[in-house]
Formats: sequence, structure tokens, C-alpha cells
Amino acid sequence: MSAQQISARLAASSPRRGLVTGGACLALALAFASLSAQQNVQPTKFARAPMVQPPPQGEVEVLQVRGNLYAIFGAGGNITASVGPDGVLLVDAGAPAMTDKVIAAVTRLQREWAVRNTPKPLGFGAETRSSVADRHIPAPVKPIRYIIDTHADPEHYGGNEKLRNAGRTFTGGNVAGDIRDSTEGAAILAHENVLKRLTSGAEAASIPSDMLPTDTYYVDYYKLSQFFNGEGVQLIHAPAAHSDGDSMVYFRGTDVFALGDLMDTDHYPEIEVDRGGSINGILDALNKVLEMSFAEFRLEGGTMMVPGHGRLVDSGDVAYYRDMLTIIRDRVQDLRGKGRTLAEVKAARPTADYDTEYAAARGLSSTDGFVEAVYRSLEGGGVKAAR
Repeated sequence: MSAQQISARLAASSPRRGLVTGGACLALALAFASLSAQQNVQPTKFARAPMVQPPPQGEVEVLQVRGNLYAIFGAGGNITASVGPDGVLLVDAGAPAMTDKVIAAVTRLQREWAVRNTPKPLGFGAETRSSVADRHIPAPVKPIRYIIDTHADPEHYGGNEKLRNAGRTFTGGNVAGDIRDSTEGAAILAHENVLKRLTSGAEAASIPSDMLPTDTYYVDYYKLSQFFNGEGVQLIHAPAAHSDGDSMVYFRGTDVFALGDLMDTDHYPEIEVDRGGSINGILDALNKVLEMSFAEFRLEGGTMMVPGHGRLVDSGDVAYYRDMLTIIRDRVQDLRGKGRTLAEVKAARPTADYDTEYAAARGLSSTDGFVEAVYRSLEGGGVKAAR
């Protein structure tokens, strides 16, 4: 259609013809003609701006989640810290290179808690005339008591040795009447498959004993035998998820989950198929989290979660991540059902509408790595249990 024909149609169809005539109408017609002549007009590529900036390289950042629970970012994997009158409990230990920064951050949290909870001086009776009551002798800060490893990846257990030796076990000589273990470091808790992974294989010889879990569980869940800092703490096994040894940690009083690598707000999840991981296991674990969570209003607020990497999330974020993984899983499953090979499934780009937000540059959380892991786990590839 020519510019003159477009101009005539515009003028004829306008309800206020006097306003769309002459040069203005011709200019519009030329613009439309120019656009229609372009056969391959592409939409502007979506550019993702991160919602939360990570801490500078080599630094950690501490953010209060709720009550006496804090999240430490930038240590490799995210660390959840419970700080209070019973001491410190850490979920994951970060990478080895960041352990000194983590210890410094934990020490600062311990001292800040001690200052906030220093007993007030007595203001009545004969005690006010005693110089003893006026002496400010602060009690030493409580040490790290527990470290919980959510799985067997170096950026989550690598700081175990230094953090364990910087702490003190919660029980010991003062309970058992035997002072030989009074200087023993913090206890390290994990699912038994984590211990199996770290004590077998090529890397086992290079892992010192103080880096290994001291206590393991093998059932569906494990509860700490006593309240810690005023609340119950529960480890929940997520079988065949990121791997076969994943634990979610639920802080019952503050209503916070530490998810480990079941969720990464910046990337697709890493599914270690050769270690028993699967896409369906991750979906089952996320559904379990949503089942146990309470939203304040329409999936917003309420129960909070600390993912293995990325920012803090709530039920709405977990539900969106779960839905995204379900859609991609179903697409891959449909292509597999039609007899497509792995190469053909990758070429079909089942993750295309999510790649701008979640694809990593390389590794298992890259587009190819993630699609391959989903494909293999759906066909039953990989090791089913720790050996």
C-alpha cells in the first residue's frame, strides 16, 4: 500500500477529519508505510536488572531475617545464623576462603547480642550500697554450638573446620562428668549421605576430620533435643532433590526456613544427577516448604526462607520458582515422550522464556546444564543412593 493510499484511509476513517488532514496525515502515513516495509522487526531484548545487589567481592553482608535469626551473604553459599543466650547455630559454613570474614561477622553478632542483653544494675535494697553490684564484669559471649550442613558442596561445608574449632560443643564435661571433651569444637550435623559423600571418592583423602559431620541422621527428619535460643529447630530430609543428602532447616519459633541449594533466586537449581538428584525431588521439597508455610496475605510475608544463593524470599517467591521448574519439567517430559534426543530437547529451548532471569554462564545451573540434568533425572539417570 502506498503512502497516499494510507493517507486517504486515515482521513476517511477519522471521526474528526479536520484534525487529521494535510501534512499531519501524510506524515503518519509515511511512518506506517516505513514500518510495514520492515519485514523483520524484533522486540527489544529484555534486560534484567538485579533486585538486590550482592556484597562486594570478598566481603560478607549480614541481614536480620527475624528475631534472633540472621542471614550472612557473600560467603559462597548463604549462611543462616541463630544468635542468642544458648550460643550460635549456623546453617552451612560457606567457602573456605571466606571463613575468617564469617567468624568476624558472627563475633560481631555475638557481642551486639551481649550488649543488648546485659543485665540492668539493681536499683533497690541494700545492693545499691555494695560496690560489687556496680562492677561491670560482662560475661563472655557464647560460642558457636552447632553447624548444620545442608548438603555436600564445598561452598556450603568448606568452612566447617575453622568454624568448628572456633566453637564449643553444647554438651560435654559439664553434662557427662568427663572433662576430656570440654575443649571439643562445635557439633556438625547433616544427613548421613553427606558424610558418605565426604568420606568416599577421590576427594575424601583431602578432607580433614574436623571438616566432617560429627552427628548424622537417616530418617525423614531430625529435631534438636532441646530448644535452641528459645525455639525448636528441625532438619527435614529432601530426598533425591539437589542431591540425595539435602536438608532443609526449619526454625519453628521465628518461622524461617533455610533451604540450602533447593532454591537459587539468581539461577536455575543445580541438580547433581550423579549424586542422586532429580527435578521431581526438588519440586517435592519446594511443595513441602509451601505446605508448611503460612503467608501473611496472599503468599506475601509470613514464613520467610533463606535460599542457598540469592536474596531472602517468602511463599510467593517459592511458589513462582516452583511453578517455573514445573513448566520446564513438563516441557522436557513432553519432548522426551515424543522421542526427542537430549540434543533435540536442548535445541527446542524449553527454558527460553526464563533464561534472561535464571541462566548462569556455565555449570549445572547454565541452560544446557540444567536442561540436561532435568532430562537425565526424568529418564532415571544417575546414582540413586550414596555408596
